[in-house]
Amino acid sequence: MTILPLDGIRVIDFTQVMLGPCCTQMLADYGAEVIKIEKEKIGDLSRWSLGSDPDGLNNPVFSSLNRNKKSVALNLKSDEARAQVLELIDSADVVVNNFRPGVMERMGFGYEDLKARNPRIIYGVGTGFGLDGPNRHKGGQDILAQAMTGVMARRADPDLPISIYPTALCDYSAGMHLVQGILLALMQREKTGEGQMVSVSLYDSMIAMQMQEAAAHMMRGKDLNWAAFPLTGVFKTTDTPIVMVGAFKENPLRDICEALGIEDLSKEDRFADFDSQLEHRSELQELFRSHFAIKDSAYWLSRLEAVDILCAPVRTLAEALEDEQTIVNRMVIEAGRTENGPVRVVGSPISMSGAPLGVRQPPPRLGEHNDEVLKPHAELQRKVGAA
Repeated sequence: MTILPLDGIRVIDFTQVMLGPCCTQMLADYGAEVIKIEKEKIGDLSRWSLGSDPDGLNNPVFSSLNRNKKSVALNLKSDEARAQVLELIDSADVVVNNFRPGVMERMGFGYEDLKARNPRIIYGVGTGFGLDGPNRHKGGQDILAQAMTGVMARRADPDLPISIYPTALCDYSAGMHLVQGILLALMQREKTGEGQMVSVSLYDSMIAMQMQEAAAHMMRGKDLNWAAFPLTGVFKTTDTPIVMVGAFKENPLRDICEALGIEDLSKEDRFADFDSQLEHRSELQELFRSHFAIKDSAYWLSRLEAVDILCAPVRTLAEALEDEQTIVNRMVIEAGRTENGPVRVVGSPISMSGAPLGVRQPPPRLGEHNDEVLKPHAELQRKVGAA
């Protein structure tokens, strides 16, 4: 039997939507016992993300974030339910939530409350903007974080309209930062015997993701925009678009010109170095567009690869999911079945030779594990009372 890295670690999971659940799913995938505390009859808000679904509250969005977890559904306004949760926390290693600051405290589950009961507890918190500061109580959401950190304003061309990035970039990055923080705290606890609070925010994760751009701005007053480099872009062909990245070579423009079958533009003063190419970016981009438009993507990809210029086809998600590389990497897995067919979800991006990813528990039905998780505690209480 494979021993997983987090075997023996118990996590009490109050999270919902994406930031928190993608964190706790990673912990669960690698061995932690994750007990998901959900609101009675309603559950995690992501259970309702797709409205009416053939699998009900186990829709694809919820299923993508909650394999290998146990679900306990409770009315936390009840004193009895809160007492049951506190008993679980007494035997836990980690508690995770992504509520607004103050919500857990009002329920009696704040860090100081739990630390007094269990000094070894590691208390993971994910928020929109942080635990302090002027926006601490502002509702946190991925799109808001994109807007407020400068991410949304960044685009390849200033003439393009500002738009929302269509994948939950902030939620996922903050969730992975929360995983890192919890693992670091577990390692430190091995040395000190004490737990601690670990907090991340959507806001901080997006500022951190722009570390290179931020340093260029603060130290040199320069706008570093990788998408706006002169030899980089997305170009239409006669069938599907391609992307080209002219970088990491001594003279990429010369090699691009060879692939296009035109004279070496790098010999001209206006294109002789990076700064001059950047100044004349619009001319270069128009020239690239006019040439790429006359042949199909396969032709241009083969020509660019022959001169070692980075390039790729622009695919849809459906195409990417069916690609052989995706299958080889085990990035599509089955996490159980329903009457509507297999639960097909994305696997883990972390591959460990000694701890292969497995599905021990399909995404749980709301309250599926109430008896399994709560009954042992109730029986213990009865025995204590009888004694």
